[in-house]
Amino acid sequence: MAANYVLLEKITVGAAGASSVTFSNIPQTGYTDLVVKYSIRGNNANIYSGVSVKINGSTTTYSSRELVGDGTSASSATRTSLANGTFLQNADGASATSNTFSNGELYIPNYTSANYKSMSNDQVSENNATEAYAAMTANLWSTTSAITSLEFVPVHATLWNQYSTFYLYGVAKLGTTPAIAPYATGGDTIMTDGTYWYHTFISSGTFTPAKALTCDYLVVAGGGSGGHAADAYNFGSGGGGAGGLRSTVTATGGGGSLETALSLSSGTGYTVTIGAGGAAVGGDNPGVKGNDSVFSSITATGGGAGGAAGTNGGTGGSGGGGGSNYTGYGQNGGSRTVNQGYAGGAATNTGSTAGFGGGGGGGAGSVGITATGANAGGAGGSGVAVSITGSSVTYAGGGGGGSGTTAVAGGAAGNSTGAGQGSSAGSAGGANTGNGGGGARTSNGGGNTAYAGGSGIVIVRYAI
Repeated sequence: MAANYVLLEKITVGAAGASSVTFSNIPQTGYTDLVVKYSIRGNNANIYSGVSVKINGSTTTYSSRELVGDGTSASSATRTSLANGTFLQNADGASATSNTFSNGELYIPNYTSANYKSMSNDQVSENNATEAYAAMTANLWSTTSAITSLEFVPVHATLWNQYSTFYLYGVAKLGTTPAIAPYATGGDTIMTDGTYWYHTFISSGTFTPAKALTCDYLVVAGGGSGGHAADAYNFGSGGGGAGGLRSTVTATGGGGSLETALSLSSGTGYTVTIGAGGAAVGGDNPGVKGNDSVFSSITATGGGAGGAAGTNGGTGGSGGGGGSNYTGYGQNGGSRTVNQGYAGGAATNTGSTAGFGGGGGGGAGSVGITATGANAGGAGGSGVAVSITGSSVTYAGGGGGGSGTTAVAGGAAGNSTGAGQGSSAGSAGGANTGNGGGGARTSNGGGNTAYAGGSGIVIVRYAI
C-alpha cells in the first residue's frame, strides 16, 4: 500500500453476524479521498446477495451505472436510490461455493468537498461450480455535504456472515504527512475519535506497536456457565460467575483500584487471547469455568462454574453461584479473584421440600445474591460499566441462579437469566461480554436447561 494510504479503521464481523457495518468516525481533515476494501458474504439462501452503501444515513439522491461480465457475456444497468443506499454490486450468498467471499474496492475522491460525491466500485464474486462475475459501478450521491459516515448494508441477505471484513483507508495528498494514522496493528476493529486510537479484539490475535506506546486497556475473561441439576424435583442450579475484569479506565473489577497502563515497545508483538465462555452442560453437573483472557502481561481469570444441586459454586474471576441446598446439602458460592470480581451467592435454604433455588453468580461489580427462599434463585451480581471507548458499556455480570418457580434476572441489563418454572427459559452470557450463564432448574418443561457463559473481550487504547 502506498505511504499516502492510511488505515483508519478495520471491522471484522463476529460469530453472530452483522445486519450492517458502519464507519462513523471518518476524519474531516488530513485526507482528500477515501478507499474501502472489503471481503464479504451474506446469509441469504441464493448464490448471490448484494451490497449497498448508505452515506451519512441518507437513502435519497443516488444514481449509478454498472457494467457486469460473467466470462461469456456482458450487461449494463442504470439504478437510482434504494431503501438502503446506493447499490454497489452482487456479493456471495449462502448457496455460493463454501467459504468463498466476494471482494471489492470502493473509491471516493474529494469526500469533504461541497460538490456532488462521485464513487467508483470494482468487485468480483464467484461460485466455483457454475458462475463468476466481475463488475464495475459508477455511483453519484447528488448532495454537497461532506461524508461523515459510510454504512454497508446487505441488499438481499439479512446479515453479513462471520469473517466479512471492511477496511477504511484515508488517502493523503502526495508529499504531505497524513494527519491521523494508527501506531499499531492488530484487532478485529480499529477506529479513532480524533483523540485516541482503539483496537478491539473479539478474537485472539497480536497487538504490534509501530512505535513505543503507553496503552490503556480493558481485559475481560470468559464467563462461567450455569450448573445443571438432573433430579426430578424443582431444584435450581447456581448461575455462572462473570469473567474477571481488569481496566485502566473508569473502573476495574472487584472494587479494586484502577490498573496501571502498559508501556509497550516498538516492533514487539504482544499476544492477545480472548477467553471463551464456559460451555453449557447437561446431566447432574456443575457448569464449566470460563477461560482466561490475556493482553501482554495482563491476565483476567475466567468466571467460576455454577454449582449443580448439592454442589458449591466454582472459583474464578467472579465466583459461581452455589447449587440449591436440600436435605442437608449446604452449597456455598465460589470465591473470587481479588481486583477482578466478586464471590458467588450461596444457597442457604434448608429442608426436604422440593423447589429450592440456586445462588447467583458473582459479577465484576457486586456479589451474587444468595438464594434464601423456598423457590427463588438468586440474581447474578452486577457488571461494571467501562467507558474506555468514550461510550459506557457494562461487562462481566453474573448469571442468575435457577429457581423453583420463576426466572430470576441477572444482575444488570443484558446479563443472563436463571431458568424458571414451566416454559420460562434462562439465557446464555452473550458473546464478548464476559457475563456468566444462567443456572438450570429441573423438571416442568423449558427451564431444564443450563446456559453457556459469554466470551471475553480486549480493548487497547492509546493517544493520537
